Amino acid sequence: MFNKKKQREDPEINGSSLADIAFLLLIFFLVATTIDIDTGIGLVLPPEPEENQDPPPIKERNLLKILVNSQGQVLIEEEPSAVTEVKQKVTEFVRNPNNASDLAVSPQDAVVSIKTDRQTPYNIYIDMLDEVMGAYEDLRNQAARSEFGVPFEQLKKAQQEKIKDMFPKKISIAEPDQGAS
Repeated sequence: MFNKKKQREDPEINGSSLADIAFLLLIFFLVATTIDIDTGIGLVLPPEPEENQDPPPIKERNLLKILVNSQGQVLIEEEPSAVTEVKQKVTEFVRNPNNASDLAVSPQDAVVSIKTDRQTPYNIYIDMLDEVMGAYEDLRNQAARSEFGVPFEQLKKAQQEKIKDMFPKKISIAEPDQGAS
């Protein structure tokens, strides 16, 4: 009689609050997690012109025309060019070291006009735009090193403004053509 062992009941964990805890953890992770957001292309747009205001006159000589067609070909002044050549051509156009008559009169007057087609491959457009921005970055870095002996990013605000005035970033992005439907 005494040798018989009593069977114990298995202990149970109260699971009634388990759903509440899981829900609270879910809320916590949703609130605490940061989600990476694509920021797009960082361009500063000029102010919107008044209704009856005509665009400022630009001499043809001071305008570098870049077209990216629907096949992804880059045409600079209607001449086919590789995307990798854009930076060098923009730099040469803006700087005009030999005072050539087909390049910009001065860096302050130089305008780079970019036009695309509706079917232009987006990655080609972005690569070409990066090359144009890189050309201006190189021009500003070279000017900063020659004027102040340091890269553009290390300059004080007033010094950066002086370099930006020497090489203003004038980029005109035209409305895309309709292209072939």
